[in-house]
Amino acid sequence: MNKPTPQTDFPLPPDLPVPINDGAADHLNGTALPRISLRSTASRMVDFSQLSAARTIIFCYPMTGVPGKRLPSGWDLIPGARGCTPQTCGFRDHFEELRDLKAEVFGLSTQTPEYQLEMATRLQLPFEILSDADGKLSQALRLPMFEVEGMRLLKRLTLVIRGGRIEHVFYPVFPPNESAEQVLSWLRQHPL
Repeated sequence: MNKPTPQTDFPLPPDLPVPINDGAADHLNGTALPRISLRSTASRMVDFSQLSAARTIIFCYPMTGVPGKRLPSGWDLIPGARGCTPQTCGFRDHFEELRDLKAEVFGLSTQTPEYQLEMATRLQLPFEILSDADGKLSQALRLPMFEVEGMRLLKRLTLVIRGGRIEHVFYPVFPPNESAEQVLSWLRQHPL
């Protein structure tokens, strides 16, 4: 008997505002990855300068919700904020296809590893989530950010990394629940 897929608890509401391309990620294509290590939900450090997969996909998202806890006030009105859990579930559900295309997958947010572990466990993720809680990577790469309720959060974007450099950037990402399919389509159009 198949194990049921856990519910996301955070379905996308209708009429989400569409994020616009504000140019905040234009500088990223071709950028070399810095020698920065981040803690993952597997309790290990991942060094960005040592990624060894043929391609690495890093989907960056603002923050996932926790069932029973409220999201920041006005969250659904912030373009690109809502949809972190559906986006993560998309990468989970397409994980095997991405792996077949020789891509390693990581999620990345500014939440602590402990915060991220709740979500990774609840959603039964087959990949690690990386914590940039101190902002080292975000600052080094000048990743697009926004602030809400005193939190500094990543804007949603996806990086395709190859040979230690950013090969492609998806920004803005919308709708978030189709992010993994968009990445798969791009990978198939740009085979190794």
